[in-house]
Amino acid sequence: MNQDPVETNPALYRVVFENERVRVLEYVDAPGDKTVEHRHPDSVMVTLSSFRRRLTANGRETAVELPAGEARWLPAQSHSGENIGASATHALFVELKEPAPAPSSGPAPLGPA
Repeated sequence: MNQDPVETNPALYRVVFENERVRVLEYVDAPGDKTVEHRHPDSVMVTLSSFRRRLTANGRETAVELPAGEARWLPAQSHSGENIGASATHALFVELKEPAPAPSSGPAPLGPA
């Protein structure tokens, strides 16, 4: 089963940039909108609006509320979602195409993680 969010939820996700290392998706929905199950690789999510969502995966549910202007790490995962708030969701996902690096035995890198 193909779980690319652009293919499973084409009315909500669109590709805004892509090269050999990353793909950037824009996500926009309205209150009450739902997504079918889809998969994200390791990604950085940037919230362009504040929103409330319910995420569901493998029989588990969690509610997420995020303000506008946040950048968050999103580890690889499959889920479905629903806008449970009173406002639209607007976010960008910067999907990484490269596999995660092997753990290093040296000192941790400097700078933001």
